[in-house]
Amino acid sequence: MFQSIAMFSTMPWWAWVGFLVFIACMLALDLGVFNRKAHVVSLREALGWCAVWFSLAMGFNLLVSLQISQQAGLEFFTSYIVELCLSVDNVFVFIVIFQYFRVEPRHQHRVLFWGIVGAVVMRALFIFAGISLINAFHWIIYVFGAFLIFTGVKLAFPKKADGFEPEKNPMVKLARRFVPVTAEFDGGNFFTRPGGKLHATPLFLVLIVVETTDVMFALDSIPAVIAITRNEFIVFTSNIFAILGLRSLYFAVSGVMQLFRYLNLGLSVILIFVGCKMLASHWISIPIKISLGIIGSVLAASILASVLIPSQRKPE
Repeated sequence: MFQSIAMFSTMPWWAWVGFLVFIACMLALDLGVFNRKAHVVSLREALGWCAVWFSLAMGFNLLVSLQISQQAGLEFFTSYIVELCLSVDNVFVFIVIFQYFRVEPRHQHRVLFWGIVGAVVMRALFIFAGISLINAFHWIIYVFGAFLIFTGVKLAFPKKADGFEPEKNPMVKLARRFVPVTAEFDGGNFFTRPGGKLHATPLFLVLIVVETTDVMFALDSIPAVIAITRNEFIVFTSNIFAILGLRSLYFAVSGVMQLFRYLNLGLSVILIFVGCKMLASHWISIPIKISLGIIGSVLAASILASVLIPSQRKPE
């Protein structure tokens, strides 16, 4: 069975409002002050923001532990780490998307910012819908578990970036049907008015692809976190903290992703473990500390293997 403490109905309303206000203020500060002018995000700046978001998440984690319980704190930390690890896969796809559309590096932060704002709304809907379904129809948990195992097995095999074609995205096709799209970018604008008529720019299409890609990733990550806890407040807050740090993570690791070639294999094992945990939840209860230990060990082993095992390069 799942171990969980206070559910959504018993969480005080001010906790939800306070968290949402805090997130809104941080996003406004990010876009309105620190990134008001479009610029190329340096590695140093990206690492700095990674540290900021991780520190904020750990500070919130401490608050949860003190104000709710240590169990809740462990659930938040485990959920946050799982979501953060699975977010790494988003980075691979974002790299392909930006390269495909030839988005200038100085405008990539703007796309990711608004993409994540949309992701906050979409993931909130997914989280509450998913937990409500499990509470109403417990058998749904076995569907989620099987889906995670399937995704984990599929993730173990290398992906070919050449097969990714953003222009075939259904939402992109729909946007082109209702809004004329210019052939050229207009700086960092999503819309422009050539000849006084409203047109979308290719940057708007990039935003649509980023948003729909995140929806697909949420189908994997949210069930994985629900396997750890069904406390909606913990699931939501850990999820949001992870995706808020995703932009910084993208700029920090996009240039060195080839160094962690075994990370996908580690994520595959984590998804399969979480899926098995969901399938066996009716008969076996795995303590959160053991789950955290397994997830942390697999992640560390995959990173260590990437560093220590030399890559097999094909002779030229």
